[in-house]
Amino acid sequence: MSNHDLTNNQQNSNEDWQDKLTPEQYHVCRCGGTEPAFSGKYYDHHEQGEYLCACCGVPLFSSEHKYDSGSGWPSYYQAINESTIRELRDSSHGMIRTEIRCSQCDSHLGHVFPDGPAPTGLRYCVNSASLDFKAAD
Repeated sequence: MSNHDLTNNQQNSNEDWQDKLTPEQYHVCRCGGTEPAFSGKYYDHHEQGEYLCACCGVPLFSSEHKYDSGSGWPSYYQAINESTIRELRDSSHGMIRTEIRCSQCDSHLGHVFPDGPAPTGLRYCVNSASLDFKAAD
């Protein structure tokens, strides 16, 4: 069974997720952790295709919307479909940010900031550990 077989977070226990995810993926996706800057496998990744939720497989971001923000994490100026991303207020670490989660399985992805490029002005700053990649055909 792949990680993508665990699509409904409401029916999966922490043990289910721990069995299917790497320790780093579990820390980021299920516990809201963050991988170190400039360390993720998709930070400097330039292949054409789609970035999927590592937990449930829903397409989240396209390589067409990826850009180098200099932040150390994969960055996108828009999601493939806004309905796949859920936003939450995050007041941890002494600042106010907007956390982003997969709307299908509630996996923590990263944060979105209002300092991205045109046309949206947004920077979806995403942990590589929360993503899988599907190359374009």
